[in-house]
Amino acid sequence: MGDIRVEKLADLMVNYSVAVKPGDKVVIQGETSGEPLIKEVYAKVLQAGGNPFVMASLPGMEEMIYKYGNEAQLKHLPEPYKQVMSTYDCRIYILSAANTKALSNVDPAKTVIRAQSRTELLNIMMKRSASGELRWILGPYPTNASAQDAEMSLADYEDFVYGACLPDLNDPIGYWQRFSARQQKIVDWLQGKKTIHVTGKETDLRMSVAGRRFENCDGKMNIPDGEVFTGPVEDSMEGHVYFSYPAIYGGREVTGVRLWFEKGQVVKATAEKNQDFLVETIATDEGAKRIGEFAIGTNEGIKQFTREILFDEKIGGSFHMALGSGYPETGSKNESAIHWDMICDLRDGGEIRVDDTLFYRNGKFVIKF
Repeated sequence: MGDIRVEKLADLMVNYSVAVKPGDKVVIQGETSGEPLIKEVYAKVLQAGGNPFVMASLPGMEEMIYKYGNEAQLKHLPEPYKQVMSTYDCRIYILSAANTKALSNVDPAKTVIRAQSRTELLNIMMKRSASGELRWILGPYPTNASAQDAEMSLADYEDFVYGACLPDLNDPIGYWQRFSARQQKIVDWLQGKKTIHVTGKETDLRMSVAGRRFENCDGKMNIPDGEVFTGPVEDSMEGHVYFSYPAIYGGREVTGVRLWFEKGQVVKATAEKNQDFLVETIATDEGAKRIGEFAIGTNEGIKQFTREILFDEKIGGSFHMALGSGYPETGSKNESAIHWDMICDLRDGGEIRVDDTLFYRNGKFVIKF
């Protein structure tokens, strides 16, 4: 018998997150390891009157392009892929890796080449998303690989995943609608503010958010969700930060990341593990040296680090920043081939001040909403 939670998650993604309408063209992506959820999403899109198109990949295929591909092949972007991302109404991406460490030994220079070739595609998707032309959702299907990363059994990891995505199994859509309304009060308070000052362990950062918008992450682009974010003014970031959690990008785990900023740019970057990868990735392009996103995690149901950024960046009591491309809907102008989220715990003495007003302390909002 199938897991009813898979069907409930598919229903949430199709009918709440991207709200498929009759006639919508919907691309469904993910590794075939997520077959049960891919099939349920496919069925729900059909039932909603949409036109689904599946672009599934087999485990190991991404590894092969780096193993056998020359520079021209690494740079190649298939026209059909670009056409889909430029013209489809909805994109549903299912995270279902069979091996999360498959790219651990790939030459960082090759990953940079491949990322650079996709800059145009990333910009198209972000601009279409900001204008409302493209509705998209990123959601998980629990695999053994992800369970191992989280140091759980598969059964325990399934409970964790579905518990975070479907806190109210009887009414998942109603839950996220209520969550959205509560979080909107935080976003409304932040709109129009000018400065943010974050302090914590080995962390003292100042940035300008003047003229920028804050976004309410309420299950419309990620499931699970729970964050408020903006795009800082590009040349405003000053100070230093220590990321207490490992920073993971392309399957490569970089621990003990420390960054120093001057006039918005990273001027020094160190790590306790995989520092060379960190430095090479930051050198991808000019935009990779700047911050495209600043966010506060608000999902109190996600308490532990799992090495899956979809969950980890939402940890209640944390903040995260992304090196690289920003979301145009926030007013960010930063463009890059990368978008690398890095997370910092604020539950042990951390503070956030907004326009010199204490806003957040020890992982909790001080302002009452």
